[in-house]
Amino acid sequence: MSVSETSVLRKYRGIVSADLARCNEAASFLQSGFWGSFKARFGWNARSFLVSWEGGGGELIDLPLLVIRRPLAFGISFAYVPWGPELPPDFSPGDSEKNELLRELALGLKVLLPENTAFIRFDPPWYTVGAETPAPPIYPPFSHSAADVQPPDTVLVDLCPPEEDILSRMKPKWRYNIKLAEKRGVQVRHTGAEELDTFYTLFRETAKRDGISIHSIGYYQTLFAHCAEYPGQELRLYLAEHNGKTLAANIVLFRNSIATYLYGASSNEERNRMASYALQWKAMEDAKALGCTQYDLFGIPPGADPKHPMAGLYLFKTGFGGRIIHRPGSWDFTYKPLVRRAFSAAEALRKGIRTIKKKKRGKNSL
Repeated sequence: MSVSETSVLRKYRGIVSADLARCNEAASFLQSGFWGSFKARFGWNARSFLVSWEGGGGELIDLPLLVIRRPLAFGISFAYVPWGPELPPDFSPGDSEKNELLRELALGLKVLLPENTAFIRFDPPWYTVGAETPAPPIYPPFSHSAADVQPPDTVLVDLCPPEEDILSRMKPKWRYNIKLAEKRGVQVRHTGAEELDTFYTLFRETAKRDGISIHSIGYYQTLFAHCAEYPGQELRLYLAEHNGKTLAANIVLFRNSIATYLYGASSNEERNRMASYALQWKAMEDAKALGCTQYDLFGIPPGADPKHPMAGLYLFKTGFGGRIIHRPGSWDFTYKPLVRRAFSAAEALRKGIRTIKKKKRGKNSL
């Protein structure tokens, strides 16, 4: 039974190609034309589509869908849908209907994408709320990817209440550390691409300490320059300093009603000044002042497992008092089984190597 037969409030009507600019109407930055054209500068091909729905009154509702495609080898490529498809806000299908929708889209996209596309990967945007709540299920014929592209789990801080209430929802130690950073002379300011060298020096230090992979500095320079071409959004670099020395730095994207903490770096020195806490609070204050209603800390481990190589990150981000949410992660719909299996095996190997390196680093530091 298809979505068009089962859904009551909205009916899926099909998918057609569209101009990439239409994706700037998307709620998530990962579904935006801005993100698609940015990734196109680094080897991806960005395509935009419109998913059509029939409303309760018979009207058609078109929602954009960004699909980016990357070559593999031997003339083969794969397609990827980051945090898509976005659904109408008053449409609440059940898990089986959502899965059927993904299948319908995967089949519809097959004829719209190049014939050499081996599989299409979805990172569905829907989620559940609660630390112990399982993520929404995805069923066959989809297969879980060997490694998730976007972090399935994150923390969303509600910025609608007064600042005093936002602080009161944090763990007491987090409120204390925010005040302690100020008491110990940490000052936070925001700047732009002109000081990315400072950020990148700390970022390399962080990557070495925590065993994570980072892009070249040119990637982040391009991100700032490209973001500036799109009105209505802003990318800021936050620096936490003491006596002229930068102790920590964050990159935060402000777009529509959501501020997203994209990248963070911190020094191995003077960590007792709690600069990372001051950075997050300053970004939240600014986001609220700019009219954002949510602050996305963008990525945590799936649970509070002290043995997880990123356990420290989970403790740090969940201490800010937001909602813990779980998305399904990355799931593949296969067009060419042999190619997809080979890619998955290689992806699993890379993930295993990264995990071993992280474990060797010991407990993750904030």
